[in-house]
Amino acid sequence: MAGGWRALLRAARRYPWPTNVLLYAALFSAGDALQQRLRGGPADWQQTRRVATVAVTFHANFNYVWLRVLERALPGRAPRAVLAKVLCDQAIGGPVAVSAFYAGMSILQEKDDIFLDLKQKFWNTYKSGLMYWPFVQLTNFSLVPTHWRTAYTGLCGFLWATFLCFSQQSGDGTFKSAFTFLHVKEAGAVERPPEK
Repeated sequence: MAGGWRALLRAARRYPWPTNVLLYAALFSAGDALQQRLRGGPADWQQTRRVATVAVTFHANFNYVWLRVLERALPGRAPRAVLAKVLCDQAIGGPVAVSAFYAGMSILQEKDDIFLDLKQKFWNTYKSGLMYWPFVQLTNFSLVPTHWRTAYTGLCGFLWATFLCFSQQSGDGTFKSAFTFLHVKEAGAVERPPEK
């Protein structure tokens, strides 16, 4: 295990782009798998493959480049630079990422109107993200080394992907819909008699 960790650290320093992109995509895809598990249905590996495709072709690469652009434009870890990066990320990066996810998933699902989910869920999802991502990025920009920032975003993105994939499948883009679903599911599990 320790040898694998050291190899990952070496790979991240020597090949930061592919290491970060693959870690991000794996974590984002795992978020979809968790969302499916929480919903209780059978695993839909085609759906997870679509999420992985969006993650590896756009999200991971966008995050890798975007985080480096922010660091070059606003270098350092001084409070002013960190806050400026967080504001830029939420004003530009957040809307781009949410839009790409909904449109990309609709394209891969071959929906007739690839912008329908985006039109219906964008604002709720963006507002939900504003309750999560500024805190993640504040930590990211002030504590995480540059060569690990995309992977760290992917780690935090695991939880976000779980929510985002739920919203894309059956939610409305609000945390309330996800928590309501989990609460109803939990209540149903308590009421169900044990199997013999």
